[in-house]
Amino acid sequence: MTLIATKLDSFDVKRVVPTSKSRLTVKNISVGYGGAAIVKNVSLDAAEGALTILVGPNGCGKSTVLKAIARVLQPMSGSARLDGTSVHTIPTRTLAKSLALLPQGPIAPEGLTVKELVSQGRFPHQTLARQWSAEDSHAVFAAMQAADVAGFADRRVDSLSGGQRQRCWIAMILAQDTDVVLLDEPTTFLDLKVQVDVMTLLRQIAHHQNRTLIVVLHDLNIAAMFGDKIIMMRGGVIVDQGPPDDVMTRRNLARVFDLDAHVITDPASGRPVCLPVVAQ
Repeated sequence: MTLIATKLDSFDVKRVVPTSKSRLTVKNISVGYGGAAIVKNVSLDAAEGALTILVGPNGCGKSTVLKAIARVLQPMSGSARLDGTSVHTIPTRTLAKSLALLPQGPIAPEGLTVKELVSQGRFPHQTLARQWSAEDSHAVFAAMQAADVAGFADRRVDSLSGGQRQRCWIAMILAQDTDVVLLDEPTTFLDLKVQVDVMTLLRQIAHHQNRTLIVVLHDLNIAAMFGDKIIMMRGGVIVDQGPPDDVMTRRNLARVFDLDAHVITDPASGRPVCLPVVAQ
């Protein structure tokens, strides 16, 4: 896959992704820490060219699922498969060319410039026989353009705003040039406008570059507005999964979040919107 070299254009939120091919599948996976299962018998798939979003209460296992897929954690049972092959049998460098993980709250080394950070994404493509090349330079430039950070390529990452830094990390993941991208709470601590900007970028990456994105989010309305598929978890299991209209229901909000809320349809986008019921 080759990154586009221009900033991605915006498009209508109503757009439907025309693909159902799933390169990444998780089947009956259980995983946890110290012998205690946090995620229990979870199965899911993520379509190519689509934005799949995991939501659920704190501690329900969303991040643990991502870590199991990315091979940070070893499953107790079950498997995560990429193109039919278990990720745990794929050589590390080979996997890093196909799958990338952006963990929650990454911190760049002090003094690193934006270009230097984004260039780290090319590490899986480097070997003793293959050093930095024109292809690497192009990938880094294209990634910075796509993430809209090329304008401050020579600035230190720690001098930027939270939203700008998050775009830099996303650019690094883009430079890695993988078909599957996992992001753990990429909008945490960002104001609403920046959240929308980041999610718009991620949706564009999925739709326009035909990548598979799985994102962990807390904000239900942001998830419903941008997700092609929503997966709701509670207590380490999947309660429901499917299109936002099917999953974002009053019943699901009650049983997953213990939240009494009305769900209405946004007239502009056609997407569901959660409105909590507040006692008077």
